[in-house]
Amino acid sequence: MTLDEKIGQLMLINSPGGHSINSIKDDLRAGRIGAILNEVDPETVRELQRICIEESRLRIPLLIGRDVIHGFRTVFPIPLGQAASWDPELIEQCARVSAIEAKSRGVNWTYAPMLDICRDPRWGRIAETLGEDPYLTSVLGSAMVKGFQGDNLSGADSIAACVKHFAGYGASESGKDYNITNIPENELRNVHLPPFKAAIEAGAATVMTSFSDLNGIPASANEFLLKQVLRNEWNFNGFVVSDWESVRILQTAGLTEGDKESAEAAINAGMDMEMASRTFADHIKTLLDENKISMAAIDKMVENILRVKERMGLLNFNAERLGYFREYDLNGHLEIAKEAARKSLVLLKNNNYLLPLKKTNLTNVAVIGPLADDKYEQLGTWIFDGDENISETALHAITEEGKENFSVKYVRGMHTTRSRSYDFFEEAKAAAYDSDVVLLFLGEESILSGEAHCRSDISLPGNQAELINALKETGKPIVLVLMAGRPLALEYIIDKVDALVYAWHPGTMSGTAIADILFGKYSPSGKLPVTFPRVTGQIPVYYSQKNTGRPATPESFNHIDNLPIRAHQVSVGNTSFHLDTHYTPLFPFGFGLSYTEFHYSDIRLSSDKLTPQGKILASATVTNTGNREAEETVQLYIRDLAGSITRPVKELKGFKKIRLEAGKSSVVEFEITVNDLKFWNKYMKYTYEPGKFHLWIGGDSDANLRAEFELIQI
Repeated sequence: MTLDEKIGQLMLINSPGGHSINSIKDDLRAGRIGAILNEVDPETVRELQRICIEESRLRIPLLIGRDVIHGFRTVFPIPLGQAASWDPELIEQCARVSAIEAKSRGVNWTYAPMLDICRDPRWGRIAETLGEDPYLTSVLGSAMVKGFQGDNLSGADSIAACVKHFAGYGASESGKDYNITNIPENELRNVHLPPFKAAIEAGAATVMTSFSDLNGIPASANEFLLKQVLRNEWNFNGFVVSDWESVRILQTAGLTEGDKESAEAAINAGMDMEMASRTFADHIKTLLDENKISMAAIDKMVENILRVKERMGLLNFNAERLGYFREYDLNGHLEIAKEAARKSLVLLKNNNYLLPLKKTNLTNVAVIGPLADDKYEQLGTWIFDGDENISETALHAITEEGKENFSVKYVRGMHTTRSRSYDFFEEAKAAAYDSDVVLLFLGEESILSGEAHCRSDISLPGNQAELINALKETGKPIVLVLMAGRPLALEYIIDKVDALVYAWHPGTMSGTAIADILFGKYSPSGKLPVTFPRVTGQIPVYYSQKNTGRPATPESFNHIDNLPIRAHQVSVGNTSFHLDTHYTPLFPFGFGLSYTEFHYSDIRLSSDKLTPQGKILASATVTNTGNREAEETVQLYIRDLAGSITRPVKELKGFKKIRLEAGKSSVVEFEITVNDLKFWNKYMKYTYEPGKFHLWIGGDSDANLRAEFELIQI
């Protein structure tokens, strides 16, 4: 390869669009472009690939990249919503469908899954994450990788996955996008890196760096991340791509003086491919002449990229395969989307068993809210290729449900979720007065979450709280369905509604899925993948926090409203809490109600001693004490009571989904070995430490059915 051809493989450019393809034909023929993003017109892709195969010297096809985040034409729930299913097999199916649809348009590389751990829901990109927990994210992220890439990366329906953002992006300071992150190495290794390692072990072909800097060194020039961890420790043999212009903006961040120095820093740190900007193309030759970088480094970068192209079957790509973009079964894909949407919905409140609604008991139903009938907004963030024309709204599905039983009155209630107007309030109240039940659809439009869409206050935007208060005055039961790209702080309205279904942004089949839940065709089974704060000021609040030396207790907690006048300084208990809200979250990680009830009992351990070579079997009996069959996610948590560094109060170590008929019981068993107890200790060694452990089995992170065992060194 000539040097120009090598540099070409390192370049990922944004598509000029089909009408401007002539502007890059000469570069394609000369081998000066290795990858293109954001081109989804099949005819254009065919022509781009044809030029590379038939008119360039080396005949190396292009990578065609696209943000296929939670679907393509068929849109699935946002990743945070998919995570609420706690169903890796279903999530793998969603990614498989996404790959099939994207490949039908010529796309062969997606910038997903996003594996950032996020514990600050002010951050807009929490919508793209799989939540706050490293274990859950590892399991579900690996399933996504398998779904995108299939059994064989060179398969006709496979696309290469790109795990992002490496690493620590979810800890952006103040929940602001592109902001700095300061993460001690110990926390980085114990919390933020495990999902990436798991995805790479699952075969992820590529890795994308984070926009943010990590402890003062931007990820795109961070040798510790890209060489020490990724290559030396994990033996990653794919390639690393920058995020959009994240090499060029090293200068903006203050790490380098200009584009040439930015290219030097990124290349020497271990970057392989540059997205969108041209610092590599413009400066590699000069940097080589100045001995600032080596030809060996360039060769290694090219080798990493070509190795992935070979795995994808691109190096065997020929003219006969250029037009082979397969058709797919849209109806089958919509069925999977419906199942994913149903399993993503989380029932958070259900006073007096208001849900499921009995159609025969209803005459008039009021459907109120700007998100009840919006085919676009329910799709969520990052849906460039989503087809809103096949999207089904809740209003449509509810109207269909009521055809033979009840009438539906729809009032928008607000112009948008951000409106400060009261224009529709009286009409909404009138509809509520005339109804048997109010189905209220509020939350966030899709634009309020996603990249660069962060919020300083995550309570309901606009006049939504006022609308809820107005409808409460009617005395009619209110079922609140919230669509949002993040957990919202709901303490001030939770007592005003009778039932609450958290729907996230559920995607194309939102309507049917929501109606199936509301009218009892399907019992809700979703569980929260992230903790819900009471108020924004509690952030960060997450289930696996450290205990501190002075943890809050029911006895020590004293609310600001209860403080006596002229109270002395130590009158509030001197423990860790905020005066103006309770120290617990509104809803804990792993929480989610069902239309039945599950009782946990009889926790047992096969032994109360564990050796490094042995195992313990932990089990509990789960009984469906309700009157209908339903699904439950049984969760295992462990606490290391004392370590060389302080340990979280609980850590998720396993989960199993079971389905139980009414009145039936099942013994659910987990196997525990020292691998479940390892962590990065004070000496930055990944190991286990002998001592006592608590273990819980239950339906959420507040589980109280507990056993104890000891890890002993023989």
